[in-house]
Amino acid sequence: MAKKIAEPTQTPRERAILVGVDLIGDPGLLPLEDSLAELALLADTAEVEVLGEVTQRLDKPNPDTFIGSGKVEEIKMLVEETQADLVIFDTELSPRHQRELEERFGEQVRVIDRTALILDIFARHASTREGILQVELAYYEYRLPRLTRVWTHLARQTGGGGGRTGSTGGVGLRGPGETQLEVDRREIRRRIARLKEELEKVRAHRQRYREQRRRSNIPIVALVGYTNAGKSTLLNSLARAEVYVADQLFATLDPTTRRVELPAGHTVLFTDTVGFIQKLPTQLIAAFRATLEEITEADLLVHVLDVTHPNAWEQWKAVQQTLLDIGCENIPTITALNKVDRISDTEAIRKALGQFTSSVAISAKTGEGLPNLLREVENILFENFAPVTVYIPYREGQLIAQFHEFGKVEESQPFGEYIKIKGSLPGRLLNAYRPYLKRPTPAKSEV
Repeated sequence: MAKKIAEPTQTPRERAILVGVDLIGDPGLLPLEDSLAELALLADTAEVEVLGEVTQRLDKPNPDTFIGSGKVEEIKMLVEETQADLVIFDTELSPRHQRELEERFGEQVRVIDRTALILDIFARHASTREGILQVELAYYEYRLPRLTRVWTHLARQTGGGGGRTGSTGGVGLRGPGETQLEVDRREIRRRIARLKEELEKVRAHRQRYREQRRRSNIPIVALVGYTNAGKSTLLNSLARAEVYVADQLFATLDPTTRRVELPAGHTVLFTDTVGFIQKLPTQLIAAFRATLEEITEADLLVHVLDVTHPNAWEQWKAVQQTLLDIGCENIPTITALNKVDRISDTEAIRKALGQFTSSVAISAKTGEGLPNLLREVENILFENFAPVTVYIPYREGQLIAQFHEFGKVEESQPFGEYIKIKGSLPGRLLNAYRPYLKRPTPAKSEV
């Protein structure tokens, strides 16, 4: 009698309880309910099933458990009732809070925060060597102060085995009086240093590549926006590209660059970058420095905004804050109000356009408004001139000559070891002169 072959089974999804805290005097960018809804989307992207939500309003965090002791007991009962594996907090927990909560909830329940959840999603979606290195660095820097267990947990995370951690090798022997925890911490620090060295090589390679693009005089347009706003769909529509698109958060992590021809025949490079989100972990901003430089080095930003989202304005502010944090406040920006194909009220669209100084209504999916967007890109990069005053070192003769050739010079005079030029430049050249906007301090001999 033939045996029946068992059907392959899917790995069961982890099950989680979400916890949101409303701190009085420290309101988040989104209302608590909306922030928890976003956390639920993050959990779904990480293939975690949400079983319930718990919220609390606090004057200040509890020094031991962040939330009140009564709320801890309430969550513990809910975890036991639902047999949840995870408790996910919508705010970043300190190592102490995390340890205390895990002790209260029991050994079988893991406590993580929004940062750890986003790191998990990034680890799932990183596909290039650069992306994997960046995520691994962020993971280790987040994990180091929270290290309480033996090294084997991290060995599994990085694909090692038998006491090894991927490419780092074994943890080695302990010295006299040295605890296993100290050995583990030293090994993580060593791994962090190696990852930073490798990423610095990536950064240098990207910088050389960008310099080659600059020499070709082709302007760079960076697509920025909240995660899932439609940046990749827009790049696909503009460049007939095949960038991976999915209706989920952080579907793409690695930058993709494509050539696009503008209406008057000019060629520009459009770059799709990693999406932003409120409470974006600082570890990710630091680890993704090489990738984010694609934004800081751009000649123009197109901020793609999902105008149909109920928290569109808050998402816009979250992106603007991140751009400010990475030093992009002086780059010209167009706001592309995306997904207008879902809006039948033309007056609502007109009103939304009026909230931004340079905006275009588009649908990346249907192509509506894309010719207008490309015309606006062309106007800013090649036709509109922006007033600037720059202080250029005499050794940068090429930049000085370029200003005189393509810009409009109103005033040019010596300023110590620099030449001060006041005038205006086309948008495509502004980025090259940004390092020279600040007035230098004259040498003592010049005072």
